[in-house]
Amino acid sequence: VQLVESGGGLVQAGGSLRLSCAASGSTFSINAMGWYCQGPGKQRELVASITSSGGRTNYADSVKGRFTISRDNAKNTMYLQMNSLKREDTSVYYCYAVMAWGMMYWGQGTQVTVSS
Repeated sequence: VQLVESGGGLVQAGGSLRLSCAASGSTFSINAMGWYCQGPGKQRELVASITSSGGRTNYADSVKGRFTISRDNAKNTMYLQMNSLKREDTSVYYCYAVMAWGMMYWGQGTQVTVSS
């Protein structure tokens, strides 16, 4: 499975971005998907996750009410809608996919920079 993120960039505080994660390869075996972020000098932390059907989502407390994760299985793409962005959201965002057999795949990351 290959994962390619897009949609990152520079945005002012209070603005919005939508990240996309396009999957290719053995996409029929993908179960859960999600997003992690890793800010400068910080450990990678979970931002949001979504089940295979999209019926259940989970969010870090810091993004609840501002970010929305979704997926379109017909397009093999997952999204992260990021609203009301804050400077502390500045980070590299990585998408991941968990396969039916438990292996985890990662994208290359996309930079999100929020300016004041």
